[in-house]
Amino acid sequence: MLPKIALLLFFVLPLVACTSAPAPAAAPMSQEEDATQFIRARCGATRYPDLCFTSLSLYAADVHRSPVRLACLASNVTLAHLLSLCSHVSALRKAGAGREVAALRDCADTLGDAADQVGRTTAELVRLQDPLERSEVAWRVSNAQTWMSAALTNEDTCSDGFQDVGGGGASAIEADVRRRAEKVKQYTSNALALVNSLVDRR
Repeated sequence: MLPKIALLLFFVLPLVACTSAPAPAAAPMSQEEDATQFIRARCGATRYPDLCFTSLSLYAADVHRSPVRLACLASNVTLAHLLSLCSHVSALRKAGAGREVAALRDCADTLGDAADQVGRTTAELVRLQDPLERSEVAWRVSNAQTWMSAALTNEDTCSDGFQDVGGGGASAIEADVRRRAEKVKQYTSNALALVNSLVDRR
């Protein structure tokens, strides 16, 4: 897994790029409300619409009814939660014991891979905001779908790695990691749904 500082630095530019597009200094409230309704409608097609809306509606002024920007922001939100979980799991390794430590190590590694894949998704979506040939748009959307799907698979792998580790039942650490990982998977699932929705717009 990449060191946390290096990983954060690697994704600084994509994180900024999603929200740095020009916007009016003081957009009329009607425009912001329109963007908020746009986000609500797009989130309605995700598996966790309430989570989608609450996590993205704060960025309505940056979305400007752009499906690409919305998907990019969803990817960024997912990445932030993944990095937080990576850090948490790494810290828990000091408190684990036996097979649990091995499961935590493997989980941290797979979450690191997932974070890298979500970061790659963001990078592809950022590039979609530039003028591109139709064929390149389709290629980058396909790449974004592939990376985000792989991230979701790695998150599942983290959770599955704790099966039967505790013998007689789940430990407090296992339960904590599984609960947090499940929440992150919800963000990832929503981001993937928003990326998938770009297919019809290629």
